[in-house]
Amino acid sequence: MSDRVYIFDTTLRDGEQSPGCSMNTDEKLLVARKLVDLGVDILEAGFPIASDGDFEAVRKVGAEFPEIRVAALARTVQKDIERAAKSLEGVKNPRIHCFVATSEIHLKYKFNKTQDEILELAVRGVELAKKYVDDVEWSAEDGSRTEIGYLRRISKACVDAGATTINIPDTVGFCTPEHYAEIIGAIVDEVGDRAIVSVHTHDDLGLATANALAALHAGARQIECAMNGIGERAGNCALEEVAVIMNVRKDRVPFHTNIRTEGLFAASQALASVITFGPQPNKAIVGRNAFAHEAGIHQDGYLKHRSTYEIMEPASVGVPATNLVLGKHSGRHALHQRIVDLGYGDLSADDTTKVYEAFTTMADTRKGVLDEDIAKLLDQMGYGKVAEPAVVS
Repeated sequence: MSDRVYIFDTTLRDGEQSPGCSMNTDEKLLVARKLVDLGVDILEAGFPIASDGDFEAVRKVGAEFPEIRVAALARTVQKDIERAAKSLEGVKNPRIHCFVATSEIHLKYKFNKTQDEILELAVRGVELAKKYVDDVEWSAEDGSRTEIGYLRRISKACVDAGATTINIPDTVGFCTPEHYAEIIGAIVDEVGDRAIVSVHTHDDLGLATANALAALHAGARQIECAMNGIGERAGNCALEEVAVIMNVRKDRVPFHTNIRTEGLFAASQALASVITFGPQPNKAIVGRNAFAHEAGIHQDGYLKHRSTYEIMEPASVGVPATNLVLGKHSGRHALHQRIVDLGYGDLSADDTTKVYEAFTTMADTRKGVLDEDIAKLLDQMGYGKVAEPAVVS
């Protein structure tokens, strides 16, 4: 089996469903450009039946980026699929992504239908989509809570009907990695090499990335994810996490994508600029503290050799530089380096200790210490600049 993993980006569709993340067509095009530059394989641009804006977004993304596969979401009902097909007219590489819920919970409370009725609906939907495009993806909504025998049966039926990708979402973020791997392994066994098995994981239990990676080991070869991990409720599997894990931990995750990781930070920032929030400060890879060090022990180790506390170069994901944050936890080594960077020269050990004692007194009363605070303190203590300040990251 190939170790190539396809990245299906749903930032513009599932990601947009997050409160505060609605995007107009121009904003979707801006974010799409960054995602295309990153090297995503499939770009899910919208849910055309949902609104005229989503319809237009799919149409314009497809026209603007002919080099990429563009997907439109649809329920497995005629009006949805026809609307999706209409939005994809003229698109060079179109995909219709149709779905229906399969779990007993949804069959009982949402549809009031039997398993056989849902299977027939799914097959009819795939067959109709196949009349419009060659590339059809079918998803079992709430697949992770679906009885495995039925999930195997309906997945095979959809492949028989023409689906080229079978997606098994953990729609409500219910799975643990071992459980999800068992489910995905069963579907891979069922469909063989007739279709790619895809995964779509949500982060309700904080396991979206772990579940997606476990699924790769079970045979999945497409991951559906979103930039900054945005998406319904607690969000989707984060694109930046799975891409970088496969780069940094090739020894344990021996797969690869076409993602150019040095563009991740720029894509994250572009997304944050058009929605109402950015990633949390401690967000892996793209958060503002992902390459920041404040503790003195960490700063001292980093200054002696970067690898003591960083497992990847900031530039490898597009982050400009490491940030040594000065605060009450910082040590003499980091403060001394900042004094030099600010142009105050290489102070003696005794002078550094005096400044450090004054610095920690000041830092104890603040959330953080700015460079201008340090410069003011040095001036007040009688240390004058001896050089132009260096560029301090």
